[in-house]
Amino acid sequence: MAENKTKPTEAGVEAYLDAIADETRRQDCHELARLMTRVSGHQPKMWGPSTVGFGSYHYKYESGREGDFCLSGFASRKRDISIYLMAYFDGHDKFLEQLGKHKMGKSCLSVRKLSDVRLDVLEQLVAGSIAATKRRYP
Repeated sequence: MAENKTKPTEAGVEAYLDAIADETRRQDCHELARLMTRVSGHQPKMWGPSTVGFGSYHYKYESGREGDFCLSGFASRKRDISIYLMAYFDGHDKFLEQLGKHKMGKSCLSVRKLSDVRLDVLEQLVAGSIAATKRRYP
């Protein structure tokens, strides 16, 4: 079985965030780190070179593949901020309808800037995803 490429590192979260060139994106990522710290109850940690993760969980699939990943996290990408929501939960779609301008993949919520979305709704999405992940992988 292949090993996960994205693992916790000792790299500094503040250094990663402070190196974001665009001032608005840098401020948004700092604000998102504060929001996710508050919601998750975990301090941020770098996972790989570009993911700011909060907490962790151990998963094991029916295929036998297993590993660890952050409960929630985000990364500043070229066009958007990718916010990692690991699990769907009751009400997930309703929150997405209320969120504002975004794109949603399987577990990746993409927003251009935080001012495009309602932060109260984003907070509920992050909290719901973390709670659902903890239920699924106790």
